[in-house]
Amino acid sequence: MFSTRSKLTLARATLFQDRPVYVQFYITARCNLTCKQCNIIYANSDVREATLDEIKLMADNFARIGVAMVLLTGGEPFTRQDLPAIIREFESRGIHVRMQTNGLASDERIHEVVEAGGRDISISLDSLWPGNQDDINGGFAKSWHDALRAMASFTRYLPKENSFASLGCVIQRDNLGDVEDVIRFGSEISWFSSIVPIHVTTFDQPMNFRTFDRSKRWKKEELPYVDRLIERVRAMKREGFLLYDSDQYLDDIRRFAAEQATTWRQHNGNICDSPNLYFAVLPNGNFAPCCDHRLASNIPTYGAKFPDIYRSTVFRDEVLQVTKPCPGCMYGSFPEMTISMRYLKAKMERIKTFITSPPPKKWPVTYEQMLAIAERIRNEPRERISLPAHPHRLSLAEGTEQAVADLA
Repeated sequence: MFSTRSKLTLARATLFQDRPVYVQFYITARCNLTCKQCNIIYANSDVREATLDEIKLMADNFARIGVAMVLLTGGEPFTRQDLPAIIREFESRGIHVRMQTNGLASDERIHEVVEAGGRDISISLDSLWPGNQDDINGGFAKSWHDALRAMASFTRYLPKENSFASLGCVIQRDNLGDVEDVIRFGSEISWFSSIVPIHVTTFDQPMNFRTFDRSKRWKKEELPYVDRLIERVRAMKREGFLLYDSDQYLDDIRRFAAEQATTWRQHNGNICDSPNLYFAVLPNGNFAPCCDHRLASNIPTYGAKFPDIYRSTVFRDEVLQVTKPCPGCMYGSFPEMTISMRYLKAKMERIKTFITSPPPKKWPVTYEQMLAIAERIRNEPRERISLPAHPHRLSLAEGTEQAVADLA
């Protein structure tokens, strides 16, 4: 899955932590959903989208500075009609492409991006209950079903070897009792799962994946439920369920939910590894330290001087002025990249997952099969860690009626 060039970059970064292993490129702010936990359509709405010619120059620069992988995210990447061409520009230069999507894409378009080289996919899935997912997505009917249809398409077109598929699940009050079921579902269809705690901000500090709804902050009396869930999913990982997250990261989810200081940056003076190991790119192609913050100056990553700027002390000092006072995030990709490069246990887990012992894939899985798997898992008579105000949603009898409605 990773090119020889990407593997060499990863190996060097593992030793010296001095190569930009990972770049998040927000190729658009447009999205066909308005998810409760995300405000990307507002936070990045003030910038245009980079052209394909600019992206070609960006890919050239990323190859020069040693980028190993780029995440194409948004907004919703599939809203860009030139997504396959964007993938080819990076893949043709030996830069591994990962895509993050809500899954609202046609079978034809999914086939196109896989043919273009997109063999690493993450789809958002927060619940196995269609109505709950549709509500989290902003009240878009059938969005849960569309996500499952997209997953089925990916299992049909992605090769079983040298590919990776995962589910992204945001832990929040509305789905605390659903997270374990999502992990079970992902494991049955040979998809990894990764969990992210909900992030909250204020209107005067808009950040890409942080909700403005202050009521979404965890209450003190709810934190024991979060702790129990983390221990439950940690046990599931030991049992062999396909959970991507490291133990260090899971511990920090608990701290983050309690609004305590996280520890994943402690091996780097409690400062994140931007721009050494990772950074972000705005839709217009400008550099950003991460998905939360911007620089005061505009630095286009497609500019001819970007490789020199990236290596300069002045640039590093400007980034440090942003990253040093930041209390830290728990978005998944950035913390896990630091943990993978700086913590031996997580490093060995990643090598096993991607290189030495990737789990076999039971693909393809049809949409109808996914519906049946989801219906069975969500109605299994197991204890679920739900908040008192959000009990397990349906009885077994009602679940059967739900399954019939799903197929309608």
